[in-house]
Amino acid sequence: MPLFSRFDDDDDEDEEKLKSQQSIPVDKHLFDARQVMIVGQISMDLARDVCQRLLALSHVSNDPITVIVSSPGGHVESGDMIHDTIGMISPKVNILGMGWVASAGALIYISVPKEQRFCTSNTRFLLHQPSGGAGGAASDIEIQAREIIKMRERLDHLFAAATGQPLERIQKDTDRDHWMSASEAVDYGLVGKIVSRAGDIS
Repeated sequence: MPLFSRFDDDDDEDEEKLKSQQSIPVDKHLFDARQVMIVGQISMDLARDVCQRLLALSHVSNDPITVIVSSPGGHVESGDMIHDTIGMISPKVNILGMGWVASAGALIYISVPKEQRFCTSNTRFLLHQPSGGAGGAASDIEIQAREIIKMRERLDHLFAAATGQPLERIQKDTDRDHWMSASEAVDYGLVGKIVSRAGDIS
């Protein structure tokens, strides 16, 4: 039995190596095109990879960068890292939302001015308050609850500034899941322009 397990492990390693080798030319083409993909759950690993790419592109050239976001959200502080990195680098960054842009994904999306925020017509957007699984001693739960409240206040202010909506409207909308279609997100001030082809992003 261990013999077969070892062969299975070898097969898994070979498959991972093959995937890695296949991704090298894709990564090079994306780098040359100055495009960065943010797809899936926002995590520290993803944030590190995305920020490394953004910093490398900024070092190579001051030409514009396009960031493509399709994410259900995830770790807020990892979203903050990407959000802040986009704001710190010199090149102009355009962001294209596709699929869905939710929660921490939306936090990344608003890291640029509205005129640099694009999406495709089928994109959905979700704004909501942060949540957390508080546990442990009562005093620790109280600390975590306070931190979640402070995080919510900070995010509400960021979305109010990014959309032009009154803070009270943002607070009301994010009290529950607030879904928007692409056209609704334009009306809300979240999206600058709906596009159907790459050439529409400038």
